[in-house]
Amino acid sequence: MNTLHHRRRALCVTIASMVLLAGCMRPGTSPAPGPAPAPAPAPAGAASIMGQSALTGAQLAQWFLTRQPQPGGAFSATVAVATLAQIFVEEGAAEGVRGDVAFIQGIVETAWYRFSGSVPAWKNNFAGIGATDSNPAPAAFPDARTGVRAQIQHLRAYADPTATTCGPPVLANACVDPRFHLVSPKGKAPTWYQMGNGNWATSTTYSTTILRLYNEARASFGLGPI
Repeated sequence: MNTLHHRRRALCVTIASMVLLAGCMRPGTSPAPGPAPAPAPAPAGAASIMGQSALTGAQLAQWFLTRQPQPGGAFSATVAVATLAQIFVEEGAAEGVRGDVAFIQGIVETAWYRFSGSVPAWKNNFAGIGATDSNPAPAAFPDARTGVRAQIQHLRAYADPTATTCGPPVLANACVDPRFHLVSPKGKAPTWYQMGNGNWATSTTYSTTILRLYNEARASFGLGPI
C-alpha cells in the first residue's frame, strides 16, 4: 500500500505541473518551433553523365530556336539545328550517355553553335576537343555525326569506369575520340557537377552553366530540374 500511495502522489504532482504550464501560456501562442529540417539531398544520379535523354531532338531544337540570344551571330554548324540535336540524342543513346545534356554542352562550347571562338565550324568539333589552354590543337572531324560521336565517347570516358578501351566491344562504335586515352582514370567524373575545374574545362562555372541552360530547356517542357 505504501508503494501505491507514492505512485498516486507522483502522478498528481505531474498533472498539476502540466496544468500550471498550460495556464502560463498566452492564448494563441505555441511552443517555439524547432530547427528547420535539412533540405532533401538531390536524388542519386540526378545529374549523371550516363543515362537516357529526357528531351527529344525535336524538343531541343524547338527550345534552341526560341532561346538563342537575339540579336547575334548566325547558326554556323554544318547541319541544321534539328538534325544536330537529333544526332546528339541518337549518339548518346548508343553509348548510354545523356545526349540532350551533351547538346547543351555544345552550346556552351561553341557560343550557341556560332563558333565565335578558336574552333571553326567546318571542324565539326562541338566540344573543343583538343582546344586546350596550352598548345591548342583542335580536332577536326569529317562530318557532324562523327564530331558528336567523339564528344559522346569522351564523355563516357569521364563517366564510366568500365570504358577501358575506345571502341567495340566496350563502346558501341569504332573509336573516333582522339583524346579518349588521356582520361585517366576512366570514370573519374561521373556527374555533370564534376565537370570544370580541370575536368574537360578549367572554368569553375563550367558545370553550373551547362546545367542552368539544360534545366531551362527542361522547364520549357514542364520537367523539373536535375
